[in-house]
Amino acid sequence: MNTDFLPVILGTDSNAYGMAKAFHMAYGIKSLVVGQGALFTTSGSTILDLKIIPDLQSEHFAVRLNDLAKTLKATYQKLILVASSDGYTELIIQNKKALENQYVVPFIDEDLMLTLNSKAGFYETCEKYGLSYPETVVVRKTDLPTIDAIVDALAWPYPVVVKPSDSMRYFNAKFEGKQKAYILESPEKVKAVIRTIYQSSYDQELILQEYIKGDDTGMRVLNCVSGPDGKVRLMCLGQPLLEDPTPTLIGNYTAIIDAYDEVVFAEYKAFLEGIGYVGFSNFDMKYDKRTGKYKVFEINLRQGRSSFFVTGSGYNQGAYLADAFIYETVHETIYSDKPHLWLGIPKRVLKKYLEDTKLKHEVALRIDRDQTSTTLFYSADKNINRNLRVYRYYHRYHQIFKNHFVKKK
Repeated sequence: MNTDFLPVILGTDSNAYGMAKAFHMAYGIKSLVVGQGALFTTSGSTILDLKIIPDLQSEHFAVRLNDLAKTLKATYQKLILVASSDGYTELIIQNKKALENQYVVPFIDEDLMLTLNSKAGFYETCEKYGLSYPETVVVRKTDLPTIDAIVDALAWPYPVVVKPSDSMRYFNAKFEGKQKAYILESPEKVKAVIRTIYQSSYDQELILQEYIKGDDTGMRVLNCVSGPDGKVRLMCLGQPLLEDPTPTLIGNYTAIIDAYDEVVFAEYKAFLEGIGYVGFSNFDMKYDKRTGKYKVFEINLRQGRSSFFVTGSGYNQGAYLADAFIYETVHETIYSDKPHLWLGIPKRVLKKYLEDTKLKHEVALRIDRDQTSTTLFYSADKNINRNLRVYRYYHRYHQIFKNHFVKKK
């Protein structure tokens, strides 16, 4: 058994499973997956250990994790924290100083988090480093008395995108008709959605943004690993092929194929190293035909939900993180360039709903050459009941796309 280190992964979702799978593939390690509740994605798995801590919340967070570490340190030399969601990422960063005596904490400091977690702050930082982003107006709850005038003054054509600046606060808000983001065709609809959101518990900024035309294949997703010195160790760029059409899950990718772009790599490496970023990062961007540039929407301060694409491509995220923060190796930046197709849906669903002829051909080649991966299927995971649940989870996408898929223009 490798006792050099133990990954302690917070969250029990598919992202957590993907990271546990990566560490298991690289080192044969059974990660410890910790969360407030069990999910089928990690329950019953034979490649990880699962621990449920019901009160793993802000007031108990550091105490519970440090108590856990005292037991684990009897076996493992080092413990490294990984987060599978925005909520756990935020809690780790807020408690970073309290955790660093027991854990390796490969995350940025809170001041930088507060800047980047706010889309307004993120776009200001992009402006400083020359990254392109969509035309944007920020509104606040205090703007409600003048919201009609603000919306009427928007200087770009419809549709207009409305989305929260603070994803975590928005996640906890509950109201009828809630969507992850809205694509709206008229000023009246924009005004109505803003008022509806602010009638809920959400009271942070909202982003009004130009809509970048084109289907999901115009998107790019960039996953990176930066070392403790702020130097980028790995950059892996993918081209999403389809997104989840479920209204509350719009923006979650369901299939990604390899991409390579030296300009994107250079721009985002300069950005990350300029702000002194450490750990995992994940960017979503879309190509704007009018300007010939990719415009970035957001940064996630963790690996992306579909980031097993990186490990499946042959660049094991767990190994790159451990090399940087456990074994403290230093090397030049690696740029992904291997052909690969990551699938979060059945192959038949992708073939049916993907319309681009050239990409259909590339997809067929990756499948024929067995250059594919999925997050939740893993031959080393021997729990039959879990594997059956995973199969049913993927299979339901036939009906989801039938019910919700709408071609984007």
